[in-house]
Amino acid sequence: KISSLSRSQSQSQRKPKNFLLFSELLFPYLQIYSFYLSSMFSALRGSALAASQPRAGIKTKAKLSPYLSQAWPVRCMASVSNFTEHKLGAMPPNYVAKVGDLETFDIPSEVTGSPGDIAMGHALVDAWRRDGILQVAVDKSQKKLLQDTFASSKRFFSKPHYEKASCVDTQSYAGYIASGEEITDGIADYSEIFTVTKDLDLSDPRVQQKWPCHGPCPWPDIDMKLPMTRYMDYLNTIGERLLKLIECGLNLGPNALTQYTQDGWHHMRILRFPATNNTNGKGKDGRGIGSHTDYGLLVIASQDEVGGLFIRPPYEDEKFENWKSSTAGFREHDDRWVYVPPVPDVFTVFTGDMMQYLTNSYLPSTPHKVGLNTRERYAFAYFHEPSFQAVINPLPEMHSGKSQDDGIHYGTHFTNMFMRNYPERVTSKRLIRENRVSLLDQDPLRSMAALSQTL
Repeated sequence: KISSLSRSQSQSQRKPKNFLLFSELLFPYLQIYSFYLSSMFSALRGSALAASQPRAGIKTKAKLSPYLSQAWPVRCMASVSNFTEHKLGAMPPNYVAKVGDLETFDIPSEVTGSPGDIAMGHALVDAWRRDGILQVAVDKSQKKLLQDTFASSKRFFSKPHYEKASCVDTQSYAGYIASGEEITDGIADYSEIFTVTKDLDLSDPRVQQKWPCHGPCPWPDIDMKLPMTRYMDYLNTIGERLLKLIECGLNLGPNALTQYTQDGWHHMRILRFPATNNTNGKGKDGRGIGSHTDYGLLVIASQDEVGGLFIRPPYEDEKFENWKSSTAGFREHDDRWVYVPPVPDVFTVFTGDMMQYLTNSYLPSTPHKVGLNTRERYAFAYFHEPSFQAVINPLPEMHSGKSQDDGIHYGTHFTNMFMRNYPERVTSKRLIRENRVSLLDQDPLRSMAALSQTL
């Protein structure tokens, strides 16, 4: 592809100027059209493969990943290319990575366990095990909502600093996070963030009992609250459908995963990244967010046309468990990263720590990082999570022959991760001062059965 592109460019130099202008205008649209066709056929091919080839069982590793297996997949390395510049978004400067060409799925509006759901579930699982990430098409009816959320984000971040800085709550981790406030692997991140956690009234029993991380979301105004809450409600439905499809793809029983998301601790980060030449100097040149994995089940992200996201696909020789030892800064500077170029009207989806724990690393948590580009960049990261009170237990189907531990309390894992990332935040200091962390060991905070009493 590279050599043929160079030849066409060389030939075009001998064309008349009018032809050159026409070619330059038309070429990007032909590239985008070609990309959509390749994504569509790639997704169809993945679904057809899953439908036509019965799985040998979830206890043996799939033979579909060039990273997890020595065997080459049917697609060979079609999921990545070596271009340093993508048709829709240039890679941030001074980064070296392959460029992802991800599978895109149009998931059903309802998951019933039909043969089609099972086939798609297998294809989703195979894509995550091969690439560590995939794309889900935005419903046509929700494209306007996506546009509204980006517009709302830009309005908020354009406000004066003193207005943004006032949007903080001392009991929850919701609200504004200034550029340089977040810490990853001991280094300040340049991301500017508004975090949305479960918005609980001060009269809520959990808030009155001083449960860690529970409190109101300090919205600046209703103009931001409405589109963001509608957007999160929409992503909640996508997250639940994806979990049901994963249940199909892993041959699990109904509710094996969704049992944990009753009153799920879903939250979202609304993100702005400055241009690489317009930072406050608190962090590291070109580094938006350091490499890390995320805490829960699924991450559903969207980005504007300015690229910056890098992910690390699964490799057979790499093992990590973020709930035991921090993945912050994990191999941030080597050449095994894949750049995720912006594509219109899709979400990028990857798995988190609790999904890795549940599946005995069959679906590992995906390390990722963000680089700063030559323009400011806007993005959203929605986290589809278990209940704060849930104690996650390994799936018996995925842990056959392996001794199981006592599980992971999601609320403790979430609290520990946020305290690590924001050691100087007023919320962290209040948690320590009032010894709220000790409540995490109490039965009401560790029992899904207590949900009916607290909601």
